[in-house]
Amino acid sequence: MSATAESVTPITFYRPNYHVKTPTMRSPEYVQMSTAAAITLGLIPGQMHRTGCTHCLNLLVTYSEGCRANCAYCGLARHREEARDYADRNFIRVDWPAVRYDEVIERMQAGGDKAQFQRMCISMITHPESDRDTMTLLKRWTAVLPHVPVSILSNPTTMEKADLVALRDAGADIFTIALDAVTPEIFDRTRGKAVDSPHKWAKYWQALEWAAEVFGPEKFGAHLICGMGETEQEMLKVAQKITDMGGHNHMFAFFPERGSLMEDWAPVPKDQWRRVQLARFIIDYAGGHIRDMRFDAEGRVVDFGMSEADLALLIASGKPFQTSGCPGKDDEEISACNRPYGDSSPSDIRSFPFALNRRDVEIVKRQMVGEDIGTL
Repeated sequence: MSATAESVTPITFYRPNYHVKTPTMRSPEYVQMSTAAAITLGLIPGQMHRTGCTHCLNLLVTYSEGCRANCAYCGLARHREEARDYADRNFIRVDWPAVRYDEVIERMQAGGDKAQFQRMCISMITHPESDRDTMTLLKRWTAVLPHVPVSILSNPTTMEKADLVALRDAGADIFTIALDAVTPEIFDRTRGKAVDSPHKWAKYWQALEWAAEVFGPEKFGAHLICGMGETEQEMLKVAQKITDMGGHNHMFAFFPERGSLMEDWAPVPKDQWRRVQLARFIIDYAGGHIRDMRFDAEGRVVDFGMSEADLALLIASGKPFQTSGCPGKDDEEISACNRPYGDSSPSDIRSFPFALNRRDVEIVKRQMVGEDIGTL
């Protein structure tokens, strides 16, 4: 009796454990969530360096078969299926526990997040059921928790324009696309034909054009990863194009994912990252334009197109160096999706998940001019 009962008893919560047989869990009954979100929601104990929580409930659809794409930098990539079950794979540097969606809804309704979550995000993967199940999750959320807006981190490879319209009509607030690579060559090398993955540069840009039309200005954006072989100028040209379309740029510093094909690729140099962060903020929020910036022969930013006084004030605010992503409720320039330590360790912070103090700003300034120092 006990063996039979145990086999049918629903699993409420599963924390990745490489020493046990991974249970079968599928969306929409189950979702995975970031470690930071699990801490904030009280599902696991823990605390994060200098920040008490994340302000975005990041959810990920989940299936035993896993993601069918094979992106070279991603911990969820298909090539890992022989070494580790999908629900046990790290993603954006951390484990993603799995939980019944009913449990998530119930905890949110009971105030389990202590009003910390300003946004929820459903991340899709490349899987035949991902589109359908994302819609199911979205409709259930908006029916009972309409005060917490929902972002969709989409999978353009499996979507058509009608899918975007349906998500918008079902209550999705913001639609985002993980373009990640900013040139066709890097895209193909890291997530296209070169790594036996189904994604196509043209389809991703088509989806961005659909998003601009369907969701409208300020309601769509693109993820861009800095440090996969592009120049600063190439990165910022794409950022400017997306801004000109009406969208926002959500920047990530490349940090090698354990177990990925690019696990031996070096993290993005600190000076490159800080200059790109600053220029991206100027383009997105400070009224700047790449045409007013100057670059050296290696494509590095040497002039941000602002007066020295205005640039100094912007740097001193610290805002350009905080995590970029979908906006929160209090300040559109500050992301609710602060992803604590998603692209670096606490000892060498690349994207600050909290407001910078004066010491943080001074470290950033030194990094920007080439000093190889950490934040601790």
